[in-house]
Amino acid sequence: MRHASRLGGLSLAALLGVTGCGTGPAALRGPAASAEVAPRATACPAALPTGTTCLSGRDSQGAYYLIARPADWNGVLVLHAHGGPLLSAPSPQRAVEDLERWAIMVRAGYAWAGSTFRQGGVAVRAAAEDTERLRGIFRSHVGQPRRTLLHGQSWGAGVAAKAAEMFTAQTVGEQPYDGVLLTSGVLGGGTHAYDFRLDLRVVYQYLCGNHPRLTEPQYALNLGLPAGAHMTAADVAGRVNECLALDRPAAGRSTQQRAKARTISQVIRIPESSITSHLAWGTLHFQDISSRRTGGRSPFGNEGAVYTGSADDAALNAGVLRYRADPAAYRQFADDTDPTGRIPVPVLSTKWISDPTAFVELDARFRSVMRQGGSGRRLVQTFTTRGTHSYISDATYATLASALLRWVETGAKPTPAGIAAACPAFEARLGAGCSFDPAYQPAPLQTRVPPRQRPE
Repeated sequence: MRHASRLGGLSLAALLGVTGCGTGPAALRGPAASAEVAPRATACPAALPTGTTCLSGRDSQGAYYLIARPADWNGVLVLHAHGGPLLSAPSPQRAVEDLERWAIMVRAGYAWAGSTFRQGGVAVRAAAEDTERLRGIFRSHVGQPRRTLLHGQSWGAGVAAKAAEMFTAQTVGEQPYDGVLLTSGVLGGGTHAYDFRLDLRVVYQYLCGNHPRLTEPQYALNLGLPAGAHMTAADVAGRVNECLALDRPAAGRSTQQRAKARTISQVIRIPESSITSHLAWGTLHFQDISSRRTGGRSPFGNEGAVYTGSADDAALNAGVLRYRADPAAYRQFADDTDPTGRIPVPVLSTKWISDPTAFVELDARFRSVMRQGGSGRRLVQTFTTRGTHSYISDATYATLASALLRWVETGAKPTPAGIAAACPAFEARLGAGCSFDPAYQPAPLQTRVPPRQRPE
């Protein structure tokens, strides 16, 4: 049956057919060792294969979660860290949406588990803890997987990288994750990944002057918004459309509006279609960071950044507002979000080369961090020529999961060329979608985002 909720009063063990579920949480330390109530049977999303069992619950810290176990489970658990992050309180629907998007994992025979995280906002370590707690729930109440792959998507890739550093055989008493899969990752850490959004704020304000308006209280743009101030993403979009008319076809905009949008796109190096979303993130997510994470101070600065690509770069650089990152806020934010490069298990990543949300150059920074942390040999990066930020293709992810599992189980490190060659075999069952470019290497992040002064 597809809907586990129809299975009546069967015990969880009987419902899952579980045997050999491991030693239980007493052998663990950390979040996975917390005492958690058993999940309850729930209806599976329609996208999952017939016979899949789904379980849901809310953990002791308030995070909702969803688990799916296919009838032909191969014994491997894919533990998912979702993107975003949303700023609102978590809801169960988020886990449903994540499972629907990543149904390919269940269709490929893997069990899947995803947490909504206990809170909204840019809190990487807390999200990593929630993910590890879910591993313990699966281990205690569903079964002991023979392998666990940690999958991070978008912002969740940073969560997964942090979790793989925080939770190891030394810190939790067993090897929690056997391999890490990072897709469309916002990698390299918050202190570097978000610099361009401050650049967008100051260049936009220089050209448009309406965020904030001159008639409104002024504030430091590197705060996003002052603590307690309220705006929505729709409010930000309204201001963008006042200035740039991005809600209209290019032919319906004035010459000045087209010129301003073109300048922002060329200086910040994002497509015009991404200006509104990045400006909203640079407003609302920055406010979450400065007001809830770093004590009212900003970890972002643009001192020393030199902007190019406008019709008059000298005037632009003289006219934009300049900010200095607060050293204490910078260190605090780095501790929460920046990877150290000390991941003790295989890491496989993929990125659409033209991703406008998580620049491909972020992968170059992550590669450098992994090398500096001593884990460079455990990283294989792949890149695709087609896709979107949110999803590339079923064949892409099935290929990557298979390659990572083979690496874990045999020790045979994959190559980008080998992964590209293996992908077409998955297309026969999953449809077209292979577009790996095994020769591609991303340029350093500083070739896309201007370097700047940073706190010591």
